[in-house]
Amino acid sequence: MPITLSDDTKQELIASIKRYFAEERDEEIGDLGASLMLEFVLKEVGPSVYNQAIKDAQARLQTTVADLDLTLHEPEFGYSAEQRR
Repeated sequence: MPITLSDDTKQELIASIKRYFAEERDEEIGDLGASLMLEFVLKEVGPSVYNQAIKDAQARLQTTVADLDLTLHEPEFGYSAEQRR
């Protein structure tokens, strides 16, 4: 599944890439170059990051589901238990 971003997000990322090149590499990169860099990163790096995020979310959900019985447990037969004391 390809990673898609809103136009606003793409523009913010393009600006960020241009700033990175200017500040960290002392290179000027135009909108086209930054856009191509973003496209490459989304296609090449994005799936690995996405897959790891899915694994992290699954692990978190499994932990949460496993803890449901402890977190949401309600004592049963409260009235009857009091009678037996």
